[in-house]
Amino acid sequence: MSLNGVLGRALAPRESGFAAHQVGVDRLLASYRAIPIDANVRLAKKTSNLFRARAKSDAPGLDVSGLTGVIAVDADAKTADVAGMCTYEDLVAATLPYGLAPLVVPQLKTITLGGAVTGLGIESSSFRNGLPHESVLEIDVLTGAGEIVTATPTNEHAELFRGFPNSYGTLGYSTRLKIELESVPPFVALRHLRFNDVRELETTMDRIVAQRSHAGERVDYLDGVVFSATEAYLTLGRQTDEPGPVSDYTGMDIYYRSIQERETDRLTIHDYLWRWDTDWFWCSRAFGAQHPQIRRVWPKPLRRSSFYWKLIALDHRYGIADFIEARKGNPPRERVVQDIEVPIERTADFLDWFLREIPIEPIWLCPLRLRDPAPVPGPRPWPLYPLEPGRTYVNIGFWSSVPVQPGAPTGAANRAIEREVSALDGHKSLYSDAFYDADEFAALYGGEHYDALKRTYDPSSRLLDLYAKAVQRK
Repeated sequence: MSLNGVLGRALAPRESGFAAHQVGVDRLLASYRAIPIDANVRLAKKTSNLFRARAKSDAPGLDVSGLTGVIAVDADAKTADVAGMCTYEDLVAATLPYGLAPLVVPQLKTITLGGAVTGLGIESSSFRNGLPHESVLEIDVLTGAGEIVTATPTNEHAELFRGFPNSYGTLGYSTRLKIELESVPPFVALRHLRFNDVRELETTMDRIVAQRSHAGERVDYLDGVVFSATEAYLTLGRQTDEPGPVSDYTGMDIYYRSIQERETDRLTIHDYLWRWDTDWFWCSRAFGAQHPQIRRVWPKPLRRSSFYWKLIALDHRYGIADFIEARKGNPPRERVVQDIEVPIERTADFLDWFLREIPIEPIWLCPLRLRDPAPVPGPRPWPLYPLEPGRTYVNIGFWSSVPVQPGAPTGAANRAIEREVSALDGHKSLYSDAFYDADEFAALYGGEHYDALKRTYDPSSRLLDLYAKAVQRK
């Protein structure tokens, strides 16, 4: 066979992937044109990882059914072209056979790549790899003007590239993203370090982030869990190709409980990336899925975050939890499902306040730093979520509810959290309930920079603006 014939066969899958992707893009554009000019544009999709309610709409949504897969993987260049609605579950399944993975893999399988970029994402590699949008090389965006533009860090749409992260679909929707990948070996070796004081944990975490090692051993992944003011853990992960026995937390054993029970552990890289999904961190306990007798009969394919989210959606629709609380004579509960970031030196301050004021545990910790050197120029290169380059932050996640206090304003606990986070020079993710007034919101999330992008890429306001979507729940 000729060299041209060999190259033709090698290129065929890539060409086929892009051809199929173009069919999906054409379908998307047709659905955009079918939406009435006076109706807000939204995605027509069945799943979501958002926890804020939004107003109902009778208008047809954008058809993204053809934008759900991996278009092509270039193993030599360590890059992948990925459709915007591709889930990380499918993305990881496509890259791991090459010994590659995205630089940051958010914890839940049904998070989409486009969602993690426009809505932010994080995981235990973020102290060395930053946030998912920082490994994007270029992005195709369907803008509010109905045009698809390709944005890169240096082309004529560079400002859209910088402003797209944390825009939550208010500047447009990604149809294709080209991302960096990194090599990963088959296993991850874990160490769980216990701390009886969160300030000691803060100091140790800061040192590990700076040195990327602990006790002479390299650290490739780093996160933590706070069970109480006197029981907290850091989990240190090291990539390894050394063979050996591995644990399985997709069955009767529960990953977050293992942190309290053992000092070392080993997982396959696949199971490490999805270690939190089986029990939605620890939130599966709300459905009884951690009770041994219930867990034994709970279908294994339904031990995953996407199924628990469906149960939550049913509760939101029918008020099941509030009904049960009322039958018990208890007050309704306020949902407190949030991820916030504070500078690492304020981590213990926030935890002390939170553990004293908000009765929720456990709490997840995940340190992060913007990548160095930054992929795009500027003192704060991502203006809609302006973390400082060269500074370490800690993502603190807490996901539960608290009793509503008599006479308290709507969202009292969430409002208190917002005040504390701002006082500590932090930021709050916008995937859940927010209560900021318009001026404070603008100061925190892009302000005039966002307004300028909105005028350029959505001049007719076909898409909701960020404040209307994130705070006013439109």
